[in-house]
Formats: sequence, C-alpha cells, structure tokens
Amino acid sequence: MAGRASGFSVTGPTLIAASAFGSVHGLFDSTAFDVARNLVLFLAVVFWLGLAFWVYRDARRRVDDSWLIGTATLLGLAVPYIGAPIYMLFRPPETLDDVRAREIEIQALEQRLGQHAPHCPVCRAGVEASFLVCPVCTTQLKQPCVRCSAPLEPSWQVCPYCATSVIEEPELVTPDLDAALTAEVAVNGNGKAHVRPARARKTRQSA
Repeated sequence: MAGRASGFSVTGPTLIAASAFGSVHGLFDSTAFDVARNLVLFLAVVFWLGLAFWVYRDARRRVDDSWLIGTATLLGLAVPYIGAPIYMLFRPPETLDDVRAREIEIQALEQRLGQHAPHCPVCRAGVEASFLVCPVCTTQLKQPCVRCSAPLEPSWQVCPYCATSVIEEPELVTPDLDAALTAEVAVNGNGKAHVRPARARKTRQSA
C-alpha cells in the first residue's frame, strides 16, 4: 500500500504536466491557431508595407530630390516599423506646396509694395512724393504751385495747400484804341484826316 501511494504521488504531477503540455501542443497544432497566426503575419506585413508606402508618398510631398525620396522609401522597407519614425525625425517641416504658396505670397507682396513706391517714369529710380524733378535723370515729375511752390499732381485742379486754382485762366486783352489810331496815322501819313472820323465814329457809338 505504501509503494502504491508513493508511486501515485510521483506520477500524479507528471500526468498533470503531460496533460497540460499535450493541451498546449494540441492548441499549436490546431487549425484555428494556424489561421490566427497566418492572419497576424499577413496584417503585420500589410502594416509594414503600408508604412513604407506612406513614407514614399510623404517624401514626394516634401522633398524635391529623387535620391532622397528613394533613400527614405528604402529606410521604411529595410527597417520594419522603425524606419517610418526615423524618417519623421528628419523630414522637412513643410511640403513643397506650402513652400510654393509662401513664395507666391511673398512675390505678390513685393509687387504690391513696388507699385505703391513712387519711381521715375524714365530711369525707374526711386523718388519721393515731394520731388519736382528726378535727381538722377532730371526729368520733370511734377509742376510747382504758382503761389506756394508745392508739388502738384497732374490730375489736381486746385492746390490742396493754398487753394490756388491750377488751371490758368485766359487773360482778357483790351484793345488800346489810342495805339491803334497812332499806328494808322503813322501808316497813312495824315493824322488829322483820319483821327477826326475815328473820333466821330466813337461819339456815334457811345450815343
């Protein structure tokens, strides 16, 4: 009885371990485990290739050098799951589209500022709004006011500084009757004969 008891106590744990090992071995050899393992491997490969493809697309959007694009893609393929984080540490912060958009905005701002900055129409030198002539080529830029000498724009009708009219009014020329009569006398040589009718006509017109 003692031998049987001692034998039972020795073989009991062995039988339990053998049963557990047999269960685990049977689980690994089962079809369900094979399907799950293949599915996990397939997803791992797909995720690895997806990361490499993402590195390739992102590098094309940020880098303009084909060699650098190929190097980044090779890094994503050669170092699974770690190549993409390494690439993200060294990739440019801006995409090529962002760089082009910023350059276009800068050019537009420069052109806008250049249009507002006054310049000489002949030599294109920079001038100020108060210049009457270009200091480089001496081109007449503006006309001074006849009263205060302020620089006037060509389209101005009145000087904004002294309210003087820019448009010159034509002067009324009053005929000098005495000068005309003197000239007529000098031409004809007989002042008395021509002066009296002229004065007579003048008296009739006034009447």
